[in-house]
Amino acid sequence: MEGRPKESGTTKASTGGGPPPLHTVKPMGITIFNRMFATVYALAILALFYHHTKRLLCSPTIVSFSLNLALSLSDFVLTFMWINTQTYRMCPVYRKQFPENVEKILERSPEAYFESNHPCTSETEKIEVMYKSMKAKVEHALEKGEVDDQQHEIFNKWTDNFTRQDHPAVIQVLLDASKDKDIAGNLMPNLIYVSRGKCKALPHHFKAGALNALLRVSSNMTNAPIILTLDCDFCSNDPRTLLRAMCYLCDPAIRSTLAYVQFPQIYRGINKNDIYCGEFKRLFVINTMGMDGVEGPNYVGTGCFFHRRSFFGSPSSLISPEIPELSPDHVVDKPIQSQSVLALAHQVADCNYENQTDWGSKIGFRYGSLVEDYYTGFRLQCEGWKSILCNPERPAFFGHVPINFADALNQQKRWSIGLLEVAFSKHSPATFGVRSKGILMGLGYAQLAFWAIWSIPITTYAFLPQLALLNQVSIFPKVSESWFFLYAFLFLGAYGQDCLDFVLAGGSVQRWWNDQRFWHIRGVTCYLFGSIEFFLKFLGISASGFTVTSKAVDAEQSKRYEQGIFEFGVHSPMFVTLTMAAIINLISFSQGLGEVFRGNDLEGLFMQMFISGFAVVNCWPIYEAIALRNDNGKMPIKTTIMATLLAGALYMAASFIFKPLGISNGGFAVTNEVVDDEQGKRYDQGSFEF
Repeated sequence: MEGRPKESGTTKASTGGGPPPLHTVKPMGITIFNRMFATVYALAILALFYHHTKRLLCSPTIVSFSLNLALSLSDFVLTFMWINTQTYRMCPVYRKQFPENVEKILERSPEAYFESNHPCTSETEKIEVMYKSMKAKVEHALEKGEVDDQQHEIFNKWTDNFTRQDHPAVIQVLLDASKDKDIAGNLMPNLIYVSRGKCKALPHHFKAGALNALLRVSSNMTNAPIILTLDCDFCSNDPRTLLRAMCYLCDPAIRSTLAYVQFPQIYRGINKNDIYCGEFKRLFVINTMGMDGVEGPNYVGTGCFFHRRSFFGSPSSLISPEIPELSPDHVVDKPIQSQSVLALAHQVADCNYENQTDWGSKIGFRYGSLVEDYYTGFRLQCEGWKSILCNPERPAFFGHVPINFADALNQQKRWSIGLLEVAFSKHSPATFGVRSKGILMGLGYAQLAFWAIWSIPITTYAFLPQLALLNQVSIFPKVSESWFFLYAFLFLGAYGQDCLDFVLAGGSVQRWWNDQRFWHIRGVTCYLFGSIEFFLKFLGISASGFTVTSKAVDAEQSKRYEQGIFEFGVHSPMFVTLTMAAIINLISFSQGLGEVFRGNDLEGLFMQMFISGFAVVNCWPIYEAIALRNDNGKMPIKTTIMATLLAGALYMAASFIFKPLGISNGGFAVTNEVVDDEQGKRYDQGSFEF
């Protein structure tokens, strides 16, 4: 499929029978395999739940029933998430842009340009000297904490009573496109500093509130039809990025319903093997390519070009803002430094402005979740807008990720809370999304919204099979039973396809291994604590507030990160649960190996042994941090002691629960599905068997 423009001033004339294409799209070759494998895997899942149902109905005691119920619930969550994930595999596409077919424009990105390997000329050397001089002046002003008198106008409103949480709006025109020129005499683009007003008594809605203030101020001052959102820790890496976005935004065949063009988040400074999964290849590349084949990817908060019109109602129904100057159709006919324009700009940036308006609910970036980017993209698509993923070979933007373990987990805990806020709202993707956008897009967004419930199966499989193994109880089929091969297929099939997706998206097997390990780590840390914090908040119980993720590190932390060494260093409750899981898995695997060396038959416990061993391999960095390291990034003694005590308490509680299923002679018991006549009689009468 090709996108071809109609005759306009933004495209070159074609040498053939029509204008040249701006972009092309083609399905990925793995699509057919994905659909065939999904059919086979779905049949295997049905067989698994038949087996679970049979075991539940035949459970002779309340303990065995509870064990089977816990495993069934975990597998149900895994199945729900697997179904949602199929959205990304049903019709993934690959797009290509032809920016050379869009009229050339002048782009400047000095930081990225001078760091690249462009040929050096006398002119570029002169520009680089000027740029570094300007940069040094800015940094010097920051260091000494003051600016020159001619630059002081922007701070006139600031007094000793103002704080970061309580101050009026501050707006200053730094460059005016109508008169400011560069050294070569070319007009410079408008550059306007905006700091919205804040008041402790009123909610400021974090990033979404700031973006809406910028949206209103820019509507009044310039009202450009295209908007780029870019986080402060991102920088441009390709001067042709805007041209690539315009290949879609200027295509008359799609622009009337196109809300935004999303570029993947690509990060600098990630170590060779990406130990903290900071690349987020699945979230920002694999999943978005899959959604792009349906109706477009979700908005990820940065590196995104929007049509301004998309923030004001559906494609077919414009929602007019409260004043005409904020409308996307408004024509700015006054200088940006005129008194009336500046006065209105301060008015719409004030902290009280949004009261009794549609901002944040029907207009602009949407409020109601900590993940305003995800929620806004979802709501726009439910209104009828579409989106496109633009993933060129050369990254459009580069960002920075936290390279501290605790910071990485806290960031994703915050995401988990925000996503659950959407999942359990009236606009839940599983209900509202399916009704509005169909089953594929609805479930695709649901997979992200219910991100945190991965904690249920991961935590269950991190503790339950191991505790059963320690108490000599088998909860899975024997190796000699046919059901064993079903479990083996489900495990190997899921992991094999996951690895294939990762490698085809340009990842390495080593990075995939670290990615799956960090998925397990998230399950017993940020997913688990995010879920707990969300439900406490849902019940009206106070929880920790919003924290900004730190991306500053010292030299020692940076060195350890580059070496692929996990950074613990400080005590965290999330490290406690992670260490508990590591300890229990190590002990259970060691006990199982001991039984093997004593010659006991472990046929009924092979799967539990395998799960424990698999967890031990994944937990090796934790064991290193506990016992083998002496640097400042090792596991804190407090964390290790707390985790050991809690693991011991959990083992004793499990021993009391599992005791009815154990065997007094030291052998291994199996959750028996055969009952005697008396048990059967009591079961028919509805009595529990203890």
